[in-house]
Order: sequence, then structure tokens, then C-alpha cells
Amino acid sequence: MSTAAFLRRRTPSVIPGFGLTLGVTLLWLSLIVLIPLAGLFLKTTELTLAQFWTVITSRRVLHAFELSFGLSLAAAAVNLVFGPVVVWAVVRYRFPGRRLLDAIVDIPFALPTAVAGIALTALYAPSGWIGGLLAPLGVKVAFTPLGIFIALIFIGLPFVVRTVQPVLEDLDSQYEEAAASLGAGRWTTVRRVVLPTILPALLTGFALAFARAVGEYGSVIFIAGNLPNVSEIVPLLIVIRLQEFHYADATAIGAVMLVASFILLFLVNGLRRWSELRIGKRT
Repeated sequence: MSTAAFLRRRTPSVIPGFGLTLGVTLLWLSLIVLIPLAGLFLKTTELTLAQFWTVITSRRVLHAFELSFGLSLAAAAVNLVFGPVVVWAVVRYRFPGRRLLDAIVDIPFALPTAVAGIALTALYAPSGWIGGLLAPLGVKVAFTPLGIFIALIFIGLPFVVRTVQPVLEDLDSQYEEAAASLGAGRWTTVRRVVLPTILPALLTGFALAFARAVGEYGSVIFIAGNLPNVSEIVPLLIVIRLQEFHYADATAIGAVMLVASFILLFLVNGLRRWSELRIGKRT
């Protein structure tokens, strides 16, 4: 280590109190996050390994996992594509109603999840405005996995938009103009200039949208139909197990859900970190 690097590490911060703030941070995270999660895993010890395996590998539980994680990934992927389109329209263009459109994006944040579920169900039910148009075509949305998929897209869109929007606002349009002046086409400019810049934010938004979708309950149960082995999501299955007083079973399912979510989020964040380092090397 060089002398300059050593001095940089030893130089105290302009703002004192590192030890105190770190201690408060660790204490707060322990009380709010770590201890409850530890309690979740501790509750699963009431089951033997064979009982735990039987619970999490039952047909009903496996189908709920497949439905929740599969549709959450698919919904987050859809928002990964269309979220930047919304951001591009709001940031790069000026048109009447732009501020209203920008505010509408936050509706899934502010709207109670139960209200969102009721609204989506009324809209996509066979007698609803959109469901009535799709029913003659043989397309059923409400009370099917397709309805869950639409609900997860609805609640995940703001996470991608609000994560990417500040990054695109900071990206000066002069870079795009410079690329165009050098002969780059529109898609080449987007692929070589815009996309590498917003990619870390895109991956962060994807991870947040996925995490919200996996744990979503209120806006899904109304439109899902909640049929076992058909349209039953993991959060609902956990609630059912709690209502049946099978607390250990519920915590076993929750523990698997937590571990799987953590692994996926870790992979996405690792990919985001890799993209940031790659962009840093280019610049």
C-alpha cells in the first residue's frame, strides 16, 4: 500500500461519529431485520429435517413457488423493457400532460394494495371493461395466473421507472447528439451510449420490482382466484397455514422463500456491480 493510500485511510472524516453511527446502524438493522429473520429460521427447528422436506416439496407448495417466482420474474422482465420507455418519454420529451403522466406512475406506490386488487379484478373480470372484450376471444384474465401476472406488472412498474429516471435525467442529451453527429443511428446511440449508462439502474429497478412482486399479497389475491395448484401464490399459502395453526409449516415455506429471494437478489446485485465496474473501466 502506498503512503498516499495509507494516509487516505487514516485521515479522519470531516464529519465525526463513525463509531456511533455504525453502532446505531447495526443495532437498528438487528432489531428490525436480523432478529426477526433469525426468529423465522429458529421456528423451523420445530420440524425435523424429514418433516421440513415433506412440507416444502409437497405438490401444492412447489406449484405455489413456481407460480410466485416464475410470474414475478416474468413481470419484472416486462417492466425492465417498458419501464425505460416510460422514462424516456417523460424525460426526453415535452408535451401537454407530461407532469400528469409522471405523477400517474406513482399510483401503485400510493394506492392500497387491496384497492388495486379490487380495481384490477373489476376491470378484467368477464363482466369488466377489458375482460368483457377478451371473453368472446376465449381469453380469461381474472382468476387465472394471467391475472396475477398483470397485477405484478402493475405494482412493479414504478420501481423500474423511479430507479432509472434520475440516471437518465443526469445523462446530458449532448452525448446522444455527439453520437448522431459521428454517424451513429438511433438504435446504435441507444445501444452504445444510453443503455450502458442506465444499465446498473435498470438492474436495480429489476431487482426491486422482483422483490416486491414475490411478496405481493393484497393486489393479487382478489384477481388470482386462489385455487390450489392453479392460481395460489406463496404468501397466500403461508397465510392459510397460519390460519390452520400450522406455524412451523408456514415458517418453513417462508424460510425457503426468503433464501430463494436472497439468492436471486444477490445474483442481480452482483450483475449490477459488474456492469458498474465495466462502465467505470470504459470511462
